[in-house]
Amino acid sequence: MKARRSHASWRALNEDRDTHTTRSRRGLAALTAVALLLGACGGDDDESAGEFGGTLSIGAIPDQDPELLQRLYGLVADHLEAELPGVEVEYVPVTDYQGAVSGFVVGDLDLVWYGGLTGVQARLEVDGAQALVQRDIDAEFTSVFIADTATGIEPFDDVAGLAALEGHSFTFGSESSTSGRLMPQSFLAEAGLAIDESFTGEVGFSGSHDATIELVAAGTYETGALNSQVWDSRVEEGAVDTAQVIEVFRTPPYFDYHWVGQPDLDEQFGDGFTDALVGALTSLDADDPEDAAILELFGATSFIATENSNYAAIEAVARDIGAIR
Repeated sequence: MKARRSHASWRALNEDRDTHTTRSRRGLAALTAVALLLGACGGDDDESAGEFGGTLSIGAIPDQDPELLQRLYGLVADHLEAELPGVEVEYVPVTDYQGAVSGFVVGDLDLVWYGGLTGVQARLEVDGAQALVQRDIDAEFTSVFIADTATGIEPFDDVAGLAALEGHSFTFGSESSTSGRLMPQSFLAEAGLAIDESFTGEVGFSGSHDATIELVAAGTYETGALNSQVWDSRVEEGAVDTAQVIEVFRTPPYFDYHWVGQPDLDEQFGDGFTDALVGALTSLDADDPEDAAILELFGATSFIATENSNYAAIEAVARDIGAIR
């Protein structure tokens, strides 16, 4: 197998590999001959067929509370280990969005859960990298704009209504977030608002969707934008005081989150591994209690296969606003 990982600053990978036991024993030559014959004829019936080997390092953009992410990707790692014989899976947390991209670029992360923008950024840096799987909801994802009720901004239902945010303080999430920065900025521009001219004070970057809610609720910023899934989840949990902070606009849909894999996964882990990996993720079944726990944390009912071309519009918007050059 090709050894890509040489960056000890990330972590020391477990390089131990399973060893094979021999079946030949002195005095059993005849039985060994029969076993070899059966093995040659067994083809797909051989129990070792389809098994892989190695340590798969998975990562994700840190867009929510770290404890929630640790729980979620720990469950994902357990599921993938169960579905991919011979493969150990480790979740490697990162501290910021750029860390999720750079870890993939240097080869320390094999599979990463990205937003639309960070996925494009990673693939542009790693020739042959592939968008593999997305949630069912990611084909029509949305952002929400929120406001402190003290602003007096009333909910509206079209992009032009974003003009109501002019003259108020405003925060995005992470600078590299698709749903917390890229697409909201694009819709603001469509409404005629410029982030360096239309708001009071300097536009903020909270770092995560949860932080955006907290900052608007605290009055640090009067308005903000974030991932609609996180907003809906926090409202449902009762974690948002809707007498203090309200949703004022939900954007038109766009493609967003997805898993991106290294181009050499089959070389690293064995022939057919990429297809098996996609199958392991898309086989998550909402009717199975263990699978349902993963899907619920992702806010999805299933995972579906995807491809690089689905994010062409994200790349175009990113180039238009200068997020990608």
